[in-house]
Amino acid sequence: MGCCSGRVSRRGFLLAATALPCVRRRCPAADLSFHPAEGGGFAFDTGVLNGVLQAGGRSTGLLPVTHLPSGASLARSMGWFGVYRVFSDGRRYGNGMWYVPSESQVEAGGAVRVRWPAADDRPFELIAVYRWSGPGTLDLSLEARPQRDLTGFEVFLACYFGSQFTSATVLAEGGRFLAAEAAQGQWQMFPRGPQAVALIRDGRWKIPPNPVDWAIRPAFERPLAVRRDPTSGLALAVMSPVEDCFAVATPHQEEAHYSTYLSLFGRDVKQGERAAARARLALLESPDERALVDLYGAYVKQG
Repeated sequence: MGCCSGRVSRRGFLLAATALPCVRRRCPAADLSFHPAEGGGFAFDTGVLNGVLQAGGRSTGLLPVTHLPSGASLARSMGWFGVYRVFSDGRRYGNGMWYVPSESQVEAGGAVRVRWPAADDRPFELIAVYRWSGPGTLDLSLEARPQRDLTGFEVFLACYFGSQFTSATVLAEGGRFLAAEAAQGQWQMFPRGPQAVALIRDGRWKIPPNPVDWAIRPAFERPLAVRRDPTSGLALAVMSPVEDCFAVATPHQEEAHYSTYLSLFGRDVKQGERAAARARLALLESPDERALVDLYGAYVKQG
């Protein structure tokens, strides 16, 4: 259905199928391609969201992101799906991949391929592909190509949302959506299990500058986190397959970063291997818990 097909039910159907009602503008046909932007980066206008990936040619995520029906700004800081910290072998590679020069291009079909080449102080090549699979659905695939064996390899993927997204929950063991409340710690991680906790606590997060002391929350049921704007009902769901993600992280829900993170890979990778992981970000309106679980199930079944 087109983006002006009517209101969405409170079960929160995915905007890729049925979008929010069009307000303040006439919705064009959805364009799910990125296009080179004046001044650098790649512009998008899906009919529901518009903005820029890698604005100014920097190695950041999607920023700005505007919700066209309401005019609301949905991203801040380094944006959506910014490839942030990378770890292995007890070390962190710089302060963030968004400070590392990258090569980017639009591929056939309108996806953007971003490549960070290996270097003397960075023994891996990293490739990210950003693709719109619906007007409100962003998919990311990552591939790491190590130049030597790497132990405990991790890519920490970051999303920074607008300050109106003051509710943060994660799907925890037992099928409960647990809130990231301040009483549980300033910085919180929901791990995949005991092995993930050992990796989180192996010293990688104590490396200066800006070390982080993570409060370990219950294990996740699935790597599915939701940020909501309680006023508008808009929700942003961030997810990854269980085998690709070993922890979901967030500050407490009203902390000023308004962020959600996925700890991807979390395993040893061998020289010459092509290790892959993927993630999705979906915009919904007032989804209930059942709709979110169904949404995740549909995503992982796509393979």
